[in-house]
Amino acid sequence: MGRLLAITCLLWMPVAGAHESITADTVKDYLERAERLQKTLVSKPVRAVAAQASLDLGKMLDEIGELFNLDIDSHGKVQGLPSAFLMNELAARGLPLAYSARTRRYSPNMQWYRDALTAASAGPVAAEAGFRLVKGYFYENFDDDPLRPLDPDGARLAEHILLAETWRPQIARPQGREEMLFILAILHMQAFDTGKAADRATHLKKSHVLVEEFLKIYPLSMRAVTLSALQERVEKR
Repeated sequence: MGRLLAITCLLWMPVAGAHESITADTVKDYLERAERLQKTLVSKPVRAVAAQASLDLGKMLDEIGELFNLDIDSHGKVQGLPSAFLMNELAARGLPLAYSARTRRYSPNMQWYRDALTAASAGPVAAEAGFRLVKGYFYENFDDDPLRPLDPDGARLAEHILLAETWRPQIARPQGREEMLFILAILHMQAFDTGKAADRATHLKKSHVLVEEFLKIYPLSMRAVTLSALQERVEKR
């Protein structure tokens, strides 16, 4: 208890050049939220409550990871005593942040979204969890070129195509529906390149239909230019 009190006091001391996004107040807030959500899950609640708690935990950890990534982008590493304390406390509580040694950045905490999707078989929580699971897998699976996935596992790709097709119509946020449509079109392009020969024509047709849908609904989106260029590349192969 004395050590924790000493560390907490240190967190409140001003540190020159410290990253202001993570402060003593935000550390306290995050740890209280984590404790509350973990207690909810440990209490073995009904499935809907468990799904919401798992989703909220994943979103919170991703939020923290993004703040740490901003620090990495600016300084090359996570800085500040509050950030270090928060990172260590989360790990000690069984909530370690996902980290990619390849990108040297914090990654989406997808296990919590899988848990939420397992607990909620339908509804907005399941749709949001499905969206975040597909989104996390997609962006973590390529460096510069989305048509060159790092993991060309056909079974996993098929799983995420199914997730995207299942949950896209149920996503509550308009921005989420736009992004899921964008991702789904590219997943079919990836499947065209990496899938079985017998399925290539099907994936090419589906990607073409989805790109046309995207251009019709979101003609002014920056993603529209990207999709058109990628589809053109695929159709030339």
